[in-house]
Amino acid sequence: MRAVMTQHAAFGRFFLPGPTEVRPEILEVMLKPMIGHRGKGMEELMAAIAPNAQYVFRTARTVWVSSSSATGLMEGAIRNGVRRKVLCLVNGAFSERFYRIAQACGVEAEAMEIPLGQAHDPARVAEALRKDAGFDAVTVVHSETSTGVLNPVAELARVCHAAGDVVLLVDSVSGIAGCEVSTDAWGLDFVLTGSQKALALPPGLALGVAQPSVLERAKQSRNRGTYFDFVEFEKYALKHQTPNTPSLSLFYALAAQLERIRAETIEARWARHWEMAKRTWGWVDEMRARGIALSVIAPEGFRSPTVTCIGLSDGRTGPAVNNAMKARGWTIATGYGALKDTSIRIGHMGDHTVDELEALLAEMEGVLTT
Repeated sequence: MRAVMTQHAAFGRFFLPGPTEVRPEILEVMLKPMIGHRGKGMEELMAAIAPNAQYVFRTARTVWVSSSSATGLMEGAIRNGVRRKVLCLVNGAFSERFYRIAQACGVEAEAMEIPLGQAHDPARVAEALRKDAGFDAVTVVHSETSTGVLNPVAELARVCHAAGDVVLLVDSVSGIAGCEVSTDAWGLDFVLTGSQKALALPPGLALGVAQPSVLERAKQSRNRGTYFDFVEFEKYALKHQTPNTPSLSLFYALAAQLERIRAETIEARWARHWEMAKRTWGWVDEMRARGIALSVIAPEGFRSPTVTCIGLSDGRTGPAVNNAMKARGWTIATGYGALKDTSIRIGHMGDHTVDELEALLAEMEGVLTT
């Protein structure tokens, strides 16, 4: 296994917006032996993870680690956090997923849809909550990976709380560890992420934080299920355990990566992501000035620092550009869903650097100018 790992391509050529590239030394950690997940060793591992996870989420609350994709905690957010009716803020494929999950869970759900590439306006959300007092929860995707839009979740949380007993359920899958998320200071009732984005880990873990506002709802819910029962997550996490069999190898990787993030500092990590994002946006402007008709889909002021969706024209298609980059040994992504043919996406997140991004952009320039 060790020999095979050394044959992998050099780090820094894989710019998917998830899963993102994982450092070899983090993958190496996953080779540690199995231990009993109800024994002292597992409790010590989780005790080591806990403070660093709180540091990343900016919270004093318990951070849960679920052996699942982030979609699992999205479903958990609906089952545990919605009493009767939820307003789902939809501006891309993943925020639409939150809406579809709510429908599948049997709660009354209404979508507030805005065009792809736009961010949600807190004033409009406030008006919707004033008009319909039946809403007791709102879902939102912080960093919409399909479009590169960053929604103003701090302002949305204030709007929800001003409306009364309304909780905000936040998907920050491509946000946390790549841009500021201050869970407690912003009053986010529930926020979740996945391991495979800005945390720069393999897929398979989801992390979440619930405030007492959501935990109390969970205790009253008769439909919170079993696997994503928030009451059980909290009970076991307080004992440095998991309610279900954990993906142990991924927990090893999580512990090691959180140590790396702590050493870098979360503020420096946020700053590095913003540097990569701004360089990407500047490159799009440079290309346009040279007559290559590119555009950043997300509007200024609402752009994610972890992923940029770039609109194409002049007959170029997302799959064609993606394949041309692949032929050169680089990985990016096409647009997602309705934007697949008309855009590409660069995931400048995780442990990537500006220098690695510069090399990627140079290759893309070659593709687009030949």
